[in-house]
Amino acid sequence: MTIGTQIAWDDTVLPFQLDHSDIRGRVARLDGVLDQVLKQHAYPPQIEALVCEAALLTALIGQTIKLRWRLSLQIRGTGAVKMIATDYYGPTDDGQAARIRAYAHFEEDQLDTAEKPFDLLGEGYFVIVIDQGQGMVPYQGITPLTGDSISACAETYFAQSEQLPTRFALTYGRSQLPGSNPHWRAGGVMIQHMPKASPFVAGEGGSGEGGLLKASDIVQGEEGENWNRVNLLLDTVEEIELIGPSVAPTDLLVRLFHEEGPRVFDAQPVRFGCSCSADKVRNAMSIYSAKDLRHMTTPEGIVTADCQFCGAHYEFDPATLGFEAEKARKDEA
Repeated sequence: MTIGTQIAWDDTVLPFQLDHSDIRGRVARLDGVLDQVLKQHAYPPQIEALVCEAALLTALIGQTIKLRWRLSLQIRGTGAVKMIATDYYGPTDDGQAARIRAYAHFEEDQLDTAEKPFDLLGEGYFVIVIDQGQGMVPYQGITPLTGDSISACAETYFAQSEQLPTRFALTYGRSQLPGSNPHWRAGGVMIQHMPKASPFVAGEGGSGEGGLLKASDIVQGEEGENWNRVNLLLDTVEEIELIGPSVAPTDLLVRLFHEEGPRVFDAQPVRFGCSCSADKVRNAMSIYSAKDLRHMTTPEGIVTADCQFCGAHYEFDPATLGFEAEKARKDEA
């Protein structure tokens, strides 16, 4: 795949609604954001693919949260890949960009290059956390890892935890211009049916893996017909259309859903951004005693911490940390 320079709709999420089907959705295109996320690390290609998929999902799902809220995805596995974690920070003000960050924790000596990236997770859980800000208890929803991709896990999560029929069509891969280094690019569509009332009765099992709910368990009758029809249309999308170097999101929606009455809203720009700081690291270490901190102190007499998301490095005088701090707080980094 070859693309030109920065495209106007790169690193944006476009919300839309299909007026004839009572379905809403989003189109996302990520380019520079992925470069910024991945350049903080030297991940093997399989890990990069998982991080790209998780970041794209995060952009699609996170677009609905309110200003200054945070949405986090955590994909926890028992295999070689232990964790894929992402954060989406809602804009601080209307018109501002949202921020995304992501990282992976894995055992490199356990990676099997013959395995599909998703299979490296093994068993585990898909977690969504929504933090509404200071003074509010974060919401957390958890479902088992299912299917053959992180996006399949997200579909199961919305059906099981939220009873919202949801479908993702994603693609991501390395792009390279002649004479330049390859970089990752991703694009996708999310659709979601908003049912008037769920037919599911508590205590009944679903038709999905392990008795979990699927979209087909929730939408029935006319709503089910609308849902199935739009899904069939989405099945026709091509990877090059999702990646979108030559197809604008609005053009893609017309190609796919012109008979469904697509209506678009303002696009949300996204960029890479990390929220780490010396103060946050210091607060995180406030649970430790002076004795604990002595075990963390280097031979040079400092306590160090590195941000897993952006690679920022922090150094502290151990006497200023913990609940037994001896010295007044001062700025160190």
